[in-house]
Amino acid sequence: MATATAEAPVRPPSADGRKRKKNALSDGQGRLAWILLAPTLLVIIVVAGIPVLMSIRESFFQTNSGVDPTTGLVAGGERFSGLENFTAIFSGQDTVSGSYGQLGRFINAFLNTTFITVVAVLAETVLGVAMALIMAKAFRGRGIVRAGILVPWAIPTIVSALMWKLIFDEAGVMNRILGSQILWLADGASSFWAVIIADVWKTAPFIGLLTLAGLQTIPAEVYEAAKVDGATAWQQFTRITLPMVRPTLVVAVLFRTLDTLRMFDLPYGMIGPGKYRVETLSIFAYLEANAGRYGPAAAYAIVLFIYVLLIAFLFVKILGADVIGDSAPKKAKKKRGDRDATTGAVPALQQMGGNH
Repeated sequence: MATATAEAPVRPPSADGRKRKKNALSDGQGRLAWILLAPTLLVIIVVAGIPVLMSIRESFFQTNSGVDPTTGLVAGGERFSGLENFTAIFSGQDTVSGSYGQLGRFINAFLNTTFITVVAVLAETVLGVAMALIMAKAFRGRGIVRAGILVPWAIPTIVSALMWKLIFDEAGVMNRILGSQILWLADGASSFWAVIIADVWKTAPFIGLLTLAGLQTIPAEVYEAAKVDGATAWQQFTRITLPMVRPTLVVAVLFRTLDTLRMFDLPYGMIGPGKYRVETLSIFAYLEANAGRYGPAAAYAIVLFIYVLLIAFLFVKILGADVIGDSAPKKAKKKRGDRDATTGAVPALQQMGGNH
């Protein structure tokens, strides 16, 4: 007696004979995602993409100046200069006057930008983690403490600069507290530390807020088990808190590093333009553009853009900063695949053992 067997339907192959793979674009989800992201992408292109392209274009041109020898009239417009603006940065030659001396100013602005970033971000990271640990504790008045810690971050930077300018004035609060007459706003080493203090005060809560979000994801059972095993508070912090909050902390430090590298408004509004000790690359490029040297100013801005891009690349590649949040699904998928392969191999090994 023949028995009927149900056969699974066979999916027809594609035109080239290969099986089709399902993805987000084939089931319509990708199209919906592009529709939802289109307005945001359009704003980013208009606000950021077009200015970057215009800056790149401007960096290859120079504004004509002086008298045109052929007509005897004042030269106007601009001319294509190729890579002259970029070569002039590292040769130290002024592309307008032909004199030398801009290299020292560029190196100073580059070093100021780097030193301010390193010192400020390190201090902000330490204080931010401390703020997050405080805000994560359960105590009376925790809401007031959280609100108070986040107030500096909510204040606009230029307002914060003017406020700290009054504090660091010669007759301001800071000198009264210290009982000395330090010229914080003069062009000296004190102005560098004044900018660091103001920046740390304002932006340390940002790292604290992101770190607090990472702390909320750590299960309380992990700490309870550590206490049962006799772990001290320092051991819990170094072996549980820091490793589990590291992905969030790395992203927070990356955002703060990129933001500090392009610092402009705080030292400009607090100390003023043209100050040697606190002149950053952004201020330097702005002053060049304000003087009518648009080509060299665009070249300085492009160098800063490449510098920021390089730092972001190193953060992602070396420190493993998960900026777009796709590493967790990939790791979970890899672990699930390894687990499936292991569980699939166990019955086969058992069967092989039974055959023997």
